[in-house]
Amino acid sequence: MKRTRAFEDVLAQIERRIAEDGLTVGDRLPGERQLAEQLGVGRSSVREALRVLETLGVVSSQAGRGPDAGAVLTSRPDTALTDLLRLNLGLATLETREVVDARLMIERWSAAHAAATRAGTSALSAAIEGMDRAGSAEEFVEHDTAFHCAIADASGNRLIAAIMRSLRDAMRRNAIEAVERLGDPSVLRADHERIRAAIEAGDPEEAQRAVADHLAHAYPALFPGH
Repeated sequence: MKRTRAFEDVLAQIERRIAEDGLTVGDRLPGERQLAEQLGVGRSSVREALRVLETLGVVSSQAGRGPDAGAVLTSRPDTALTDLLRLNLGLATLETREVVDARLMIERWSAAHAAATRAGTSALSAAIEGMDRAGSAEEFVEHDTAFHCAIADASGNRLIAAIMRSLRDAMRRNAIEAVERLGDPSVLRADHERIRAAIEAGDPEEAQRAVADHLAHAYPALFPGH
């Protein structure tokens, strides 16, 4: 739960600073290193939270060094950010069945839309390569998460992408247990390649089938007789 906790802390701090007028549109957020030190978390956790905020249009990240580097506040989404934070806090109380059902609906739509629009698949391919190099279930799941979030990103819907990241954070422990239970993740690897190929081929129906089959392989107890 460490990554989820860090994600919530970063969102909570930014929301608090916005509410207290500590930040206004056009202001720059503290740098990754400063935020990480303030929260006592790794810079990777801060970076992930900032990516979600950028997806939602809350901040705009700028590369480089000096005064023009870092994330700039681009809107004051008080209600939207509060709702997103509430979603993250509430996910821990949901049953696995509920979260997997939500993932099934979101990912089938996302994969189909990505296929229909012939979205790029480079991020999916990079995640698959990372899974191939993984030396543990935890490392495999890190790249697996990147793969599934990339499907949502490829859909072109920013809210779907943000919700997907929230769901994956909440399901991290379940995902690791699923990989450990399988022992050999080759079937999951094959599923990922099938999904990527369907999106690349522009085949929405096959992309949806591939996603459904993949979740059935990962959580067989939830899909008896599949």
